[in-house]
Amino acid sequence: MLSSKPAISAELGQTDDITLGQYLLDCLKREGIQEVFGVPGDFNFTLLDTLEKQADIRFINGRNELNAAYSADAYARLKGIGALITTFGVGEMSACNAIAGAYSENVPLIHIVGTPKSKEQREKKLLHHTLMNGDYDVFRKVYENITGYTVILTPENAELEIPVAIRIAKEKKKPVYLSVAIDLVMKPILRHNLQPTDEKKTKENSLRAAVSHVEEMLDSARSVVLLIDTLTIRYGLQNAAMRLAEEMHVPVASMMQGKGGFDESHPLYIGTYGGPFGDKEVCGIVEGADCVIMVGHVKSDVNMAKFTAKLNPLNTVTIQPQFVIVSEAEYENIYAEDMLDALRKSGFRQRETPSSKGFPYDVVRGGQDELIAASSYYPRIQQMLKDSDIVVVETGTFSYGMSQVRLPKGANYIAQGGWQSIGYGVPAAFGACLAEKDRRVLLFTGEGSLQLTVQEISSMLENDCKPIIFVLNNEGYTIEKYLNVKSENQKYNQIPAWEYTKLADIFGGIAFTAKVRTNQELDEAIKQAETECKDKLCIIEMVVHDPMDAPEYLQRMRNYLEEQEKLQN
Repeated sequence: MLSSKPAISAELGQTDDITLGQYLLDCLKREGIQEVFGVPGDFNFTLLDTLEKQADIRFINGRNELNAAYSADAYARLKGIGALITTFGVGEMSACNAIAGAYSENVPLIHIVGTPKSKEQREKKLLHHTLMNGDYDVFRKVYENITGYTVILTPENAELEIPVAIRIAKEKKKPVYLSVAIDLVMKPILRHNLQPTDEKKTKENSLRAAVSHVEEMLDSARSVVLLIDTLTIRYGLQNAAMRLAEEMHVPVASMMQGKGGFDESHPLYIGTYGGPFGDKEVCGIVEGADCVIMVGHVKSDVNMAKFTAKLNPLNTVTIQPQFVIVSEAEYENIYAEDMLDALRKSGFRQRETPSSKGFPYDVVRGGQDELIAASSYYPRIQQMLKDSDIVVVETGTFSYGMSQVRLPKGANYIAQGGWQSIGYGVPAAFGACLAEKDRRVLLFTGEGSLQLTVQEISSMLENDCKPIIFVLNNEGYTIEKYLNVKSENQKYNQIPAWEYTKLADIFGGIAFTAKVRTNQELDEAIKQAETECKDKLCIIEMVVHDPMDAPEYLQRMRNYLEEQEKLQN
């Protein structure tokens, strides 16, 4: 929505020497943002000129605005918030897909748009980068639907509106949109006597009622399980959820979109819940529980296994960031951390806790001379992961297989579980490299997705990033082939054959590369990459013999889709 009344009390003050552009950057720096992604354009020059003069924040030039926004998204997932600068019209429209993805995935981003001179906008001049109709508010209106807040900045409202926008991004975990005319960036802002707003708190009566209701459920429950989902990660509830699990002594599973939200090396962790498509043992424990406590749940088709998941709402406690649902009763104005803490103190402790007998990829399979397949390369991937790794997974067959890989302690898992825009992975890995410069980043992408946003490998080389990139070459969009049960051998799912191990050469950089077809070749490539990644970017192309090879999760989903297709015919 367009800002009208800022949510901060203020009294009119005096102008200051600090400019609008400088104040905006100071606000970003206070949030810990050290890199701002984007692409230069003639309507954001004054913003970028101001940025280039800073010593403790820098501009990261992406190869296009879509990629830059993807990078900012991954950066925000690791740092808590990210920022993007684009130019009016062509630039901001190019970034739309990624911003919509951040909205869908609950990622706080500050999208700053440089716009034409204010006088030209008032006179409705027909400038380039416009729709040639004199409407300079049309693109902001587009962003109203894919952001949590939009505002047109001026020197008069900057001190009020910029903190509001940042606060909304952090509270709602949504992207926000700030536009500023190129001639106003260097104008001094008007100072206000700001009055802090009251901090929101949990309503104690509502909290007591919710806890009492949960305790009634627990009194008759012989088996309880904790399910972790995406909002647990976005709202920083991981530690509170772990304390609850340990106090209650209950098994913990993650949802597909919540992977990485619980320490997967923890003895209480049993795996990823994927309904009938996922691990059968995990499915049995979760769906057989007398009480399921879900933290930060998003009831999407991905999480609910095409809505085949059998979770009885009458036996379910859903703890959301600002409300709680117990059975089918909703309790408002309860902050998740307060609810988790209250339940931890409730005194419930499960006597017998089922533990996982093992994870799908614990055992390395496949002889050294055998051709690589999902059954053999996923265990090897799990084996190579190290504590504190950042694992970036592209949408596709990798996203389903990697969901079942057990992550080591302290690892971050980045994927677009809900939005699922192919091409996210490469620029996201670039953003992750810049957000956490001292940690190892691994990217798992299919060759089809890679072709959409491959340019950011150039950005990685330019910025001395050294991720290990696994490119799964299965001759096209295998994921689309699996999802389409109406036809076979579709020409539109075929893609050009590239020389992926030569990409670094094309972009003028140096990389360790390997092209593997057998398990032995993969083992050797992994071993060498673990050494080479200290000095250079690494690319391992994994060529599979069977283009329809896929993890068991995807195979079970395909079987379900085929059954549904038969029922409709």
